[in-house]
Amino acid sequence: MYSDRITSLPPYLFATIDAAKANMKAKGVDVIDLGVGDPDQPTPPHIVDSMCDAVRNPATHRYPSYTGMLSFREAATNWCKESRGLDLDPATEALTLIGSKEGVAHLPLAFINPGDIALCPDPAYPVYKIGTEFAGGKAHIMPLLEENDFLPDLEAISKDVLAKTKMMFLNYPNNPTSATADTKFFEEVVQFARENNIVVIHDNAYSEMCYDGYKAPSFLSVDGAMEVGMELYSLSKTYNMTGWRLAFAVGNKEAIQGFGKVKSNIDSGAFDAIQMAGITALSSSQQCVADMNKIYEERRDVLLKGLNGIGLDVKAPKATFYVWTPVPDGHDSIGFSKLLLEEAGIVATPGVGFGEHGEGYIRFALTQTAERISEAVGRMEKLTI
Repeated sequence: MYSDRITSLPPYLFATIDAAKANMKAKGVDVIDLGVGDPDQPTPPHIVDSMCDAVRNPATHRYPSYTGMLSFREAATNWCKESRGLDLDPATEALTLIGSKEGVAHLPLAFINPGDIALCPDPAYPVYKIGTEFAGGKAHIMPLLEENDFLPDLEAISKDVLAKTKMMFLNYPNNPTSATADTKFFEEVVQFARENNIVVIHDNAYSEMCYDGYKAPSFLSVDGAMEVGMELYSLSKTYNMTGWRLAFAVGNKEAIQGFGKVKSNIDSGAFDAIQMAGITALSSSQQCVADMNKIYEERRDVLLKGLNGIGLDVKAPKATFYVWTPVPDGHDSIGFSKLLLEEAGIVATPGVGFGEHGEGYIRFALTQTAERISEAVGRMEKLTI
């Protein structure tokens, strides 16, 4: 009944976690969910108010533009200028997305022919690989290893693979490892992409979730990056707008144009009222972002103190709202996640769910209050690990 591409898909990681969580709740367990990275705080009121006003305007009720409202793309490129120093043309170098997941899933359709290769990090957001395979391409895994600071080893990719490679996915600050990349690495990527004629897609969904004075660099800020790729920015985590589904792509004019052709044949664009709320988010004071980062930083510190207190060697992440934790000796990632859920009522994501190179780790999301995280730590202290 189903197509081969559907039957070959593994169960979506977070759907499986939701089922296990629901099973424990049905048994009456007080579950502390540190699994899916969905902000627990509401969207800031000024953004919600903007949306309400826009929804009442009948002009927003009609089909939106495929490429997104020019005024939203102007707000997006102005934000990129102010926050990243990027000079971008909103008419030709920016594109509105219905969330960055949609963008990641559809991008390979613009650049991948059947049999072509996309370089995909591992561990990683599963949609990089899935989107590639849906387009008929093949995903070549770039292992992200702790000894390499969770950066891919570009020199390890064979010439035979590179001869068929059309795309590369990168994501820093990184999900799930919370690793960061500096401009030196991005310069190496630009040179690598030029030499091998590769389109680079930098998924920058966690660009604003930074701590301890750290500021994540933009891939596009590196000389030559505009010639080889694009960057995706999401409003989901930055402004607690995960359910709103709004993001944007910026970068190389030809790449943006090709991606736009795909989207014009697949969707009808993001709802104008949501884009108008997005304009408010991007154009208003960014104090709400700074306030949320303080909350996440406090939660991070509570969790780190607890995890290190029970003997786990965990480094403080400078960005994202994830803590990437090695599992105790004698456990694998699924087994330890199962132990946490069944014996302590704590949901954490097994690292192997992000790819084979995620084995040996679990991911905690800082999406509960500091008090609930402290309670989770207390439950872990009572476990025999």
